Amino acid sequence: MQDVNRAGAYGVQARNRGGMIGAVISFSSLYLATLLLLLGTGLFNTYLGIRLAEAQVSELWVGSLIAVYYLGLVLGARNGHRLIGRVGHIRAYASSAAVVTVAVLAQALIDNLWVWVGLRFLAGLAMVTQFMVIENWLNEQTENTSRGKVFAFYMVFSGLGTVLGQFSLTLFPALDYQPLVFAAMCSALCLLPVALTRRLHPAIVEPAPLMPRYYLARVPVSLVVVFITGTLTGAFYGLGPVFAYKQNLSGDQVAMFVAVAVAAGLVSQWPMGWLADRMDRARLMRLNAIALVIISIPLWGWMVMPYWVLLVVSACFGVFQFTLYPIASAFANDNVEPERRVGLSAIVLMVYGLGACLGPLAAGAIMREINPDTFFVFVAACSGLLVLYVRPQRMTGVHLSQDAPTRFVPMTDMETAPVAPALDPRIDFETDISHQAPAAQATAVESSVADDTATPPQRG
Repeated sequence: MQDVNRAGAYGVQARNRGGMIGAVISFSSLYLATLLLLLGTGLFNTYLGIRLAEAQVSELWVGSLIAVYYLGLVLGARNGHRLIGRVGHIRAYASSAAVVTVAVLAQALIDNLWVWVGLRFLAGLAMVTQFMVIENWLNEQTENTSRGKVFAFYMVFSGLGTVLGQFSLTLFPALDYQPLVFAAMCSALCLLPVALTRRLHPAIVEPAPLMPRYYLARVPVSLVVVFITGTLTGAFYGLGPVFAYKQNLSGDQVAMFVAVAVAAGLVSQWPMGWLADRMDRARLMRLNAIALVIISIPLWGWMVMPYWVLLVVSACFGVFQFTLYPIASAFANDNVEPERRVGLSAIVLMVYGLGACLGPLAAGAIMREINPDTFFVFVAACSGLLVLYVRPQRMTGVHLSQDAPTRFVPMTDMETAPVAPALDPRIDFETDISHQAPAAQATAVESSVADDTATPPQRG
């Protein structure tokens, strides 16, 4: 009997391994396109911060360039749906990739910051369509039972592309036009896997109607956390390289500073997810915020930190910063009925994107007016607001959903995929009523609006 049980266990493990390998092979073209797309994006944003810092350009300009990119990601979603519906997925992806490539190359030819602002906004508008094509394709051709595996590998390839983008910056000692050419090459190469794929085209997905009043009233705590998390993430990608450069680090060291944070945030998703499924999520969000405050205080300019200490701080920052978003998303899902989670994903992404737009602007203005060391003062201030606002003892559990606590799902950050929750295994598109016309939902919404004060029951 023991031998039979052991054989059965080995069979389950083998099927799981086969499923994981099969998921990678089945969607290899889309994963490769994601890797190349994020490779160029990860390199570009860090290159932008270092180059402008070398040129003594105001931190406000650096923040503005990152902010308009995120603004393009947020505003381009609806236009992306229209474009996909009009010309199909592959044509929409190809045309968007061409726009991104031209926008990057134009920055190598035109040395004007106002023009750069327009080009970055244009790149954000186009790039969101590329993300939407890839993620709609993955979602359309993935069963609910395997969506978790597909999503996990998508997140790994997204994070890996961002990290490799930082490392690839070390190939260019002189920060001239060459990194821009490399980023444009990545943007062009990401066309090949999608253009040559033999997978069936996915169906056109209609955007879910947004119902801000319902979600703002139902999950305000989660949305505040998401907004501040977006603020910190956008500020880090925009001004983190500037802060590191002002600490007398070389270009290679700055790239490593950013890469360590992103890699630590990626790796920590799974252990943090294990913790989030076993303890009070509101308490965990507050502990993350407290940790970010503590990590930030030594970097307020009291002393000059050696390079290895900066790397350790960057890793700790990545662990607690890049896991706040998925914890807040899981907490929001705990307090919303399963049939409304597509709409929840849409509003969460809009709030996150708004924070990512405002964060670089606010951090850049503070760094310009005081000094670059105030970047981590900004981080501590934002994290301190979360410490004060998120009070687990105020959570009553009144609006807890019937399937809470929902499973923690590792999520990429906004730089990688602004529509990633479409792959969230907790969402069933066949039963979600968020796609119905708002008028059909009015009665249910009026009876459901209340305060987000729910703490999921704890697992033993």
